[in-house]
Formats: sequence, C-alpha cells, structure tokens
Amino acid sequence: MESLCLTPTPNGTPLHRTTGNHSRFSLINRTLNQTQHKKKHLIKLSVTATLLSKNGAVHTMPITPPKTAPYEPSSDPTSSNDVPFNQLMIVSADSLQYESGFLGAVPADNNSVPTAGDGIHNAMSYLTGILSSKVYDVAIESILDCAPKISERLGVHVWLKREDLQPVFSFKLRGAYNMMAKLPREQLAKGVICSSAGNHAQGVALSAQKLNCDAIIVMPVTTPEIKWKTVKRLGATVVLGTIGMEIVRQMPDPVHAIFVPVGGGGLIAGIAAYVKRVLPEVKIIGVEPYDANAMALSLHHGQRVMVDHVGGFADGVAVKEVGKETFRLCRELIDGVVLVSRDAICASIKDMFEENRSILEPAGALAIAGAEAYCKFYGLKGENVVAITSGANMNFDRLRLVAQLADVGRRHEAVLATFIQEKLGNFKQFCEQVGALRITKLIYRYNVNKEEALVLYSVGFHSVSELSELLNRMESAQLETFDLTNNDLVKDHWQFLVGGQSNVENEILVQFVFPEKPGALLRFLDAFSQRWNISLFHYHGQGESGANVLVGFQVVISEIDCFKVVANRLGYNYEFETSNEILQLLLH
Repeated sequence: MESLCLTPTPNGTPLHRTTGNHSRFSLINRTLNQTQHKKKHLIKLSVTATLLSKNGAVHTMPITPPKTAPYEPSSDPTSSNDVPFNQLMIVSADSLQYESGFLGAVPADNNSVPTAGDGIHNAMSYLTGILSSKVYDVAIESILDCAPKISERLGVHVWLKREDLQPVFSFKLRGAYNMMAKLPREQLAKGVICSSAGNHAQGVALSAQKLNCDAIIVMPVTTPEIKWKTVKRLGATVVLGTIGMEIVRQMPDPVHAIFVPVGGGGLIAGIAAYVKRVLPEVKIIGVEPYDANAMALSLHHGQRVMVDHVGGFADGVAVKEVGKETFRLCRELIDGVVLVSRDAICASIKDMFEENRSILEPAGALAIAGAEAYCKFYGLKGENVVAITSGANMNFDRLRLVAQLADVGRRHEAVLATFIQEKLGNFKQFCEQVGALRITKLIYRYNVNKEEALVLYSVGFHSVSELSELLNRMESAQLETFDLTNNDLVKDHWQFLVGGQSNVENEILVQFVFPEKPGALLRFLDAFSQRWNISLFHYHGQGESGANVLVGFQVVISEIDCFKVVANRLGYNYEFETSNEILQLLLH
C-alpha cells in the first residue's frame, strides 16, 4: 500500500517519497442538516527515517518533504500517470461519499482484460513475474480459511485469505522481497529506501536482513509503536500478486469476488494483474475507509489525486495518494471500490475474533467489512467471496475503541440523545419508553436554564426494527430524540457532552488530532493559551494513531484569520466544528 522506491539518482542516492500524517473524519451521514463540506487545512509533514544497517545498528533522522506545487490539469487524461506527486490535484475525502456496500468508483475504461497493444504485453509481463516470483524464500503460502459464522449470517460462502499469518503478520513481505531479490547485486549493495506507516517497512526490513543489505525506512511520527519497534528489531510500487495465484489454486469452486484492502494500491493491482488474466469473470473489488479513499477518488476523477487529510484509524491504508503504476493497473483491471466506516471495521475485527480468536489490525479487517457490506447491499446469496486479511499488527490500547464501536458497526447498538422536561416522573416515563431494550450506557444531566434534562445513552438491540419502534415510542411520548449513531464526533466525546451546557461569548469549537508523543499538549498550549481563552477541552486518546481533542476557544470574529495562521503553524490536523448543529444542541 506504500511504495518501495529503488531507482537511484545519477549520484547514487536513492529516491524517496514521504507519506502523510493522519487525521479524523466525521461521517457525512448525520441526523441533523449540517455543513457537508468543511474547509480543510494543509499541514506540514513531520517524519523520521530509520536506518537499519547490516550490522544491526539503527539510526533516525528528520526528513522535510518538498513543498506542494500548484496543480495544472492536463487535457490528455492518459497523461495523469506522469504527474509528479507534488503536483496532484488536492481533493477532500468527503467529496466522494456513497452508501457502504455500493460498488462505486468503477473505472471508466475498465475492460477487465487488456485486448490489444501494450496492454497484453504488460499483463503478460506481470503474469510471468508472478509465476517466477521468489517470495517463498521468506513468505509462506497463507491458508484460505472458511469463515462459517460470517458465512451463515450473510448467506454466502466467505473465505479469508490469511495474510495476517505471514512472518511479519502482513502481506507486505511479498512485494518487498520479490523486488529486492531481483535486483543486481551491485545495485542491492547501495541499499534500499521505502516510505511506510509500518507493515511495508517490516517487510523491507526483513528482506534486507535476509539479503544482507542496508535499508532506510521513512515512517510518519504517528506510526504505531508495535510497528516501528519491529522494524528496529528486524534490522515496489506493485506487489506481484502471488496472493491471487494462491487463491486461484486453493479455491476449486467459482469465486464471485475477491475483496482487497486498498492503500497505495499495490496489493489489489498485483492480485488483479494475475486473476484477471486467468479468471476474468472474477470481480476484483477494492475496499477503503470513508476517510482514506485515495483510490476511489482517483478512479472517480480519472487521474491520480491527493487527499488533503486522511483518517488514521486504519493506519495501514492511510495514504494521501496512490501509486502511479498501481493506479494504471487498477484503472484497467479492477471492478470498483466499496467504502466502509470506522464502526464497520471494528465490527469485522470482532467477527474475526469470534470466528477463530485472531485479532486483526483495522486495515487487516477492512476487506471483511467491505465484503459484508457489498453482500448485504446487493443481496448476494450462495456465492463464494474471498476477503484478504492483510495484517495483524494491532496495538493493544486500540482494542478499547474497537470494543466500544463493534456493536455499533454491526447495527446492534445505537447512540441516542433525548431531551426531557424536568418534572417528577418524567425520567421514569423515559425508561418505560426504552422498555425491554438493553441500556449499555446512560448519562443524565439537568439544565436549570432550560428547565429540561439531557439524556445521552446507548441501547443494544437485535434488529433495526426494534430501534425504529423505540424512536416511534419516544416521538409519541413527545420526548425529543436524536439518533447520533453515525456521528463520529459525538461518539468520540459523548461522555463529556452532558453537563457542559454554557453560553460562552465568541466561542468557536475546533477538533484537533494530537500526536501521541510527550509534549504534544504543552506545544498546543504554548501556541494558543497566551492569546485566546480555552473554554472547553475534551481529550479522547485512541492509542498511537493519535488523540481526538475537541477544544472551545473565545475568539472574536476579527481574529479568526490570525487564529488559523497559528493553527496551521502548529501543524496538528484540525477542523472547525462551530457550525455542527449536534454540538450546538448538546452544549448550548
């Protein structure tokens, strides 16, 4: 999903490319009408490079990326592959949103299999490369595992390609080793360099150890600790799709579709390059998170684009732009992209644990979430579908968030807000309306100024009809109720939103993503506290992917531009939430 760049410059120094920092994303589907497209802010990238030498020594250094140049569109749509990454059109992730499970971003010029000219030559060269791959020097042929519990629930036959069982717990080992093993010895002796959020880095590090060469690994500072520590311990644009070859060999029955997690596009391009040559009728479907949909956006626009902000929850696929060659192959070969939410990913992590007691990382469970959403959306029954479980480098502290959101993602839990007039017996009436539904959390607070109480709560249910009946009961009882289940901002901060009602003059609300590192809070306070009063501060850590922090400031209108300058200089991802009607409802 990230790229391994091995081409040396004329002076012998390897080229490198950096990956982007991570940010949050609030789903566009909200109960109240809200601003659909919020202004985003470009930030300065901060990364470190880890040098793994043959003797096992590790060195780190800061790397500053080039500045982004203005994008000038070309009149020739086929020339988009030649646009440098720092001249790509910058777009917002929420500019392309569609229902989860729908097969969108279908390539306009997708003919499944090239039929003439260079297409056949390129496809055959990939097929030849796959068949002669050296990956099995270090990788295993992962099992194709039936998932009976998921299959029974969906009514299809779900098969899991267990790439999470590879030596570095990710498929990334395949492409890195295959490319490095084919390099001439004199070129390999110069060393290799890659940019990665973790899994690809581990594959490169292990391959370098096996091939006895130096490797420089460029990683964002937000990389989870479990991944960069593994890189230290261990000392290609396209992943040749040996996974696709294995699936074809392992699966005797017809396959309807193969679901593949997508970051930079290497995995899906490699699989498609093989499968579409030997079994063109099999659908190759990419899966991306709503807030990290670089491939879907690129296919939608017909050219590679850069996403201004990407969410960091599924850090293994959190890239701002896809690879040049991977995009070319995907535009020719894949069938489209399914988008899924953070909640759905959490639900699939839980499904995998209940299936065989394995714990996948968010990117590793992405394809399962996409397969389930697709099967439900199209009512697929009785077919064989394969999902690639691409990685298992899970941080333990992130499991708390996964546990909180898993039932929401499976539509077995809802987050609701109800306003109650403060009278004797009204809280009992509220509880009677909830009835037999299981209350999993409840926070109640009386607002003396409004003479009403706000109840924030979550309820468990077995079917969507039970939730609909509850909402109807609340309406009949004239208890104003809002379904906040699809509002990520509320779910991240909801335990703080009761009792916080206050009419603060000139208050703006801003959500920041703090990096999980010492001094992040003090740096934030140094930037703002000397000039603007902080009226609200809610910090919700999500492990090493960062912390979501909702902050209120007292800023007069004439100083808003100055505030933005300070926020941009700070370098933390942020977005304004002042116009968020849900927050206004809960806080004022």
